[in-house]
Amino acid sequence: MNRVPDVVFKTRVRDESIGGSNPFRWQDLTTQDVFAGKRVVLFSLPGAFTPTCSTSHLPRYEELYAEMQSLGVDQVICLSVNDAFVMYQWGKQQGVKNVFLLPDGSGEFTRKMGMLVVKDNLGFGMRSWRYSMVVDDGNIEKLFVEPGFSDNCPTDPFEVSDADTMLTYLKSVKK
Repeated sequence: MNRVPDVVFKTRVRDESIGGSNPFRWQDLTTQDVFAGKRVVLFSLPGAFTPTCSTSHLPRYEELYAEMQSLGVDQVICLSVNDAFVMYQWGKQQGVKNVFLLPDGSGEFTRKMGMLVVKDNLGFGMRSWRYSMVVDDGNIEKLFVEPGFSDNCPTDPFEVSDADTMLTYLKSVKK
């Protein structure tokens, strides 16, 4: 696969014109909206609020955000097969300011990336395998996929999709 798949992401955005205690509206974002004309680091993980995702994966990308930007990255995105409401609450709980949390609620992007796995052994259903990538104007420049890709994997490998591996790669290709 050379390009990211074409999908529509269902997101929620704050809109003060709505008023009330929940001033959010639905907004579709296409693959084109997310990736066109930008160099993006995207990392995908099994689920919001899960242990490794909350204590290591997301926080380290948040921590290294500015350094990644200094190496030519326009945006850092965390994708998960969770809905927009869950991703929003997780971002609030994590204090995320820089990483964009992108919900893949139906798993369409994840499925088309070939990264959708069954995690029934954990009661999760269909989720994303852990991976990260650099996407340049919709083209996949570099892809890091955790080893052992399989349904109902008894472990949760976290060796190559981490922020430090990504940072090392970005430094190695700095122009």
